Amino acid sequence: MKKRIFTIVAALTLASLSLAGCGGDDTKETTTVAGSNSSVSHEAKGYIFEADGVKVGMDMEAAPIIKALGEPKNYFEAASCAFEGLDKMYGYGSYEVDTYELEGKDYISGVIFKDDMVSTPEGVSIGKTKDDMIKAYGDGFKEEQGMLVYEKEGTKIKFVVDANNEITSITYSSTILDK
Repeated sequence: MKKRIFTIVAALTLASLSLAGCGGDDTKETTTVAGSNSSVSHEAKGYIFEADGVKVGMDMEAAPIIKALGEPKNYFEAASCAFEGLDKMYGYGSYEVDTYELEGKDYISGVIFKDDMVSTPEGVSIGKTKDDMIKAYGDGFKEEQGMLVYEKEGTKIKFVVDANNEITSITYSSTILDK
């Protein structure tokens, strides 16, 4: 039952990321993407996921992160409705890393937790409680589309909490599609 609920939540989360586009660490890794009239700085900031010592920050260049994470267990790509090019999803068992393409390079757009085998650097995982979330992140969240959302430096971390106050979904996302 939990797996079925999670699958539905994950599908809704992916749909919300797509529809949105259609409609703190001292270490900084920076990539600048030149636009026609301006440049956008992409650096590890805000909420950062970490897996096997690899920091996965939203809007960071994806190629070195995907290489460091190793061969994904599954892969999917689709034409982007927000940008020219492809949105790509790399499945690593307990989590998925999603990317968007901008001017020929891929950047991290999100991380979706698939089960309770991974946690945020603050120690929150699927199966923990809303109280655990508040203890780790504070009470400064907003409710958006049925999720409890914290936003910091161009990133969001989103939690879905069920009627028993148990966390059933955790997603990191870039705010680039919110604009």
